[in-house]
This record gives sequence, structure tokens and C-alpha cells, in this order.
Amino acid sequence: MQQRSYIGPLVVIGIVVIVAVMVGSAYNSLVTLGQAVDAQWGQVQNVYQRRADLIPNLVATVKGAANFESSTYEAVAKARASVGQISPQVVQNAINNPQDFAKYAAAQDQLGSALSRLLAVVENYPQLKATENFQTLQSQLEGTENRIAFERRKYNEVAQAFDTRRDTIPTVFFAGLFGSKFNEKPYFKAQAGAEQAPVVNFSP
Repeated sequence: MQQRSYIGPLVVIGIVVIVAVMVGSAYNSLVTLGQAVDAQWGQVQNVYQRRADLIPNLVATVKGAANFESSTYEAVAKARASVGQISPQVVQNAINNPQDFAKYAAAQDQLGSALSRLLAVVENYPQLKATENFQTLQSQLEGTENRIAFERRKYNEVAQAFDTRRDTIPTVFFAGLFGSKFNEKPYFKAQAGAEQAPVVNFSP
């Protein structure tokens, strides 16, 4: 009686186990890195919200200055409204959708540019610059802008870590098995002309 060989089935089982371990490891690592991206995205939204919350007080302050160019603060108000029109669902899903991400980033960049123009125009109004309320708002805005730059940079770092892991072997072979759950993460990019710092003089 011929003895049955168990080598074949054992090899198949071994391969299945190895593949399952690789898939599980890839999944777990992407989940961990994805949670880091989600957390950092939340931080980016927080600092953007802080900036948006400061704007009504800033606009109210500059509107009180005689002959202040209404088009300047109106541009800020309009840019802020454009940001507010983006639905929370779009914002939350932006890190998985490059088009939504670009739309959100562009709206925030437009608001930042409008604020920069407003602060530059204020240079023509020494009395406004000298008010305590404006100085406080300006200081808070400058601090917030610095925080925005920091949080955006941190977001790009964790997004790069996720994308690097996603696109390396063996994870790249399994990432697509989970649908859009592990889409590549988009990045913040510098605005055109950002390499040339605006010349703004804040000296009294």
C-alpha cells in the first residue's frame, strides 16, 4: 500500500499562512499610519478654524478706520465665506480625495492671501495700527499663520510616511485589496510665487 505524501498540502498551507501574515502586517501598518494622518489632518483643521474665528473681529476693527479701503476687508470676508461653503464631509474626506483636497487647500490659500493684502494695506493707517485691539489681533494672526505652516508641514510628513509604506513591497501588492480605504494621501503644496516673500513692513 502506497503511503500518502503530505508534503504538497503542507506547502500550500505554509504559503497561505505566509501570505495571510503579510496581508495582516500590511493592513495593520497602513491602519496605524492612516490614523496618524487622520490625527494630523484634524490639527490642520483646528488651526485653520482658529484663523477663521479671528477674522470677524479683524474685519470689524479695520472697518472702523476712516476711509479704509472697503474692497480689502470685503475680499477677506468673501474668502472666508468661500471656505465656509465647503461641506464638512468634503473636508473630512479630502485626505482620500485629491480633488477635494486641492479645493480645500486652494480656498484656504486664497484666504491667507487676502489676509496678507489686508495687513499690507493697514500700513497706510498708522492710527489703526496703533490701536491695542488691532495689535492683539495682528499678533494672534501671525501666531496662527506660523502654526498653520507648522501643522501643514507635519501633515505632509505623516502623509509621506503613509504613502511610502503603501507603495513599498510587499504592502503595494495588498493595498488595493481594501478598496479606497488606503488611497494615497495628497500633500499641501506651496502657492505659486511663495518662494518670494512679500515685502511687508510692520515697523511703527
